[in-house]
Parts: sequence; C-alpha cells; structure tokens
Amino acid sequence: QGQLVESGGGLVQAGGSLRLSCAASALTFGSYAMGWYRQAPGKERELVAAVSSGGSTYYADSVKGRFTISRQNAKNTLYLQMNSLKPENTAVYYCAAALGRNRVVTDANLYTYWGQGTQVTVSS
Repeated sequence: QGQLVESGGGLVQAGGSLRLSCAASALTFGSYAMGWYRQAPGKERELVAAVSSGGSTYYADSVKGRFTISRQNAKNTLYLQMNSLKPENTAVYYCAAALGRNRVVTDANLYTYWGQGTQVTVSS
C-alpha cells in the first residue's frame, strides 16, 4: 500500500515563500501522476497543481506564476514551491498520486493515494 507524507508547511507572512515536499513510499513513484490539493476551512478541496509521470504540468489560475510543482523521481519526492504567498493561500495542503497516468490528472476521483496533509498559514 503506497504512502505519501507531506512536510514543509508552517506559518509565513504574506509575500513569503514555502516549499512543500511529499515523500512517497511503497509505490513506483515514477509511474504515477501527482497532484497538490488544498482545502481551506469551510471550503471545498481544490486542485492547486499537478504533474504527469512525464513531467507535464498544470496550475490553477490563482497560483500561476507564483507556485511551481516539480518531482524528483530518484528521490521519490514531489515538491511545491510557493512564492509570493497570500493570506487566501492558507489551507491544508495534500499531495496525491494517480497510477499509470502519463498525463496531468485534474479529477480528484482518479487519485489513488493521498497524504495526511500539511498546514500552511499565511498571515497578513
């Protein structure tokens, strides 16, 4: 059973940066499309960014130009570099994995594995 563990969340001032990491185990990481989702209190979960097994990327309009998703298959790790953070970016951030998808996956129902989440809080 695959496992995903996020890290790197925390408290940061508006305009600051954070880099989230997602360490994968017990799965063939390079064969999975990956995604970062977030959920703020009282709001629905939303896709922030996604990357295919081949490296193609997708970003939500709200984070384009500020966030960068990347993967390092040799380390079984997914990253989300977040710059110019805003208070509205405050949420629990989750990574997710979808098997055998050499394309970007934007449908949450297609993701098989989910991490436990890491809290990101941006103060104004």
